[in-house]
Amino acid sequence: MKHFIENIIHKLGKKDYKLDKNLTSKGLIIEVLSKIPCIIRGSIKKIGLKKSSGILFAGRHCKLRHKYLITIGKTLTLGDNVEINALSKNGVKIGNNVTILKNSIIECTGVIRELGEGIEIGDNVGISQSCFIQVRGNVRIGSYVIMGPGVSIFSENHNADNTDEYIMNQGATRKGITIEDGVWLGAKCTILDGVTIGKHAIVAAGSVVTKDVPAYSIVGGVPAKLIKNRKE
Repeated sequence: MKHFIENIIHKLGKKDYKLDKNLTSKGLIIEVLSKIPCIIRGSIKKIGLKKSSGILFAGRHCKLRHKYLITIGKTLTLGDNVEINALSKNGVKIGNNVTILKNSIIECTGVIRELGEGIEIGDNVGISQSCFIQVRGNVRIGSYVIMGPGVSIFSENHNADNTDEYIMNQGATRKGITIEDGVWLGAKCTILDGVTIGKHAIVAAGSVVTKDVPAYSIVGGVPAKLIKNRKE
């Protein structure tokens, strides 16, 4: 049975996926059966999407708003209570084999007087529980990116230069955020507007990233500073 399930997973796009040898047949059956309601819900959620080329697994109470702006590739898995508000200039583009676990939110627009730009997520991306991605400026997430629980991404920054005016009336800047291929964002780290995180970099748990992170580097702290280069 394991071989059969592995073949199915490979056909869904995860070519090198191997089941743990300690997984019992009973455990595997329970996991497989738990996916059936997700496939049914996902089939319903797919109606109205701009484009979909694979299977959507949808947990309970998922909310997809402005689905006509959402494009998904092969095998998108959404956990319970995931919310995606795609209202934006360029919409939401999600690649192949992407997982977004429960209670995570992608919010492209907060107020309709100024739409967000849009977000693009590459292939084989894993977004853990309770992550929040605010899409005001453009957000680009590469392939093979992993995010720990509670990661926050903010692609907008409020202006506050005029001390005689309310901050909410001073507008905002939207430089956008780029997270390149192979990045690991540790649990509860925060990425602020204007930041580019280079390929294969690691951001330590709890860090606040306020400036660009070089490729292959490890950063940590508040604000995040270089700890070492992974190539050294």
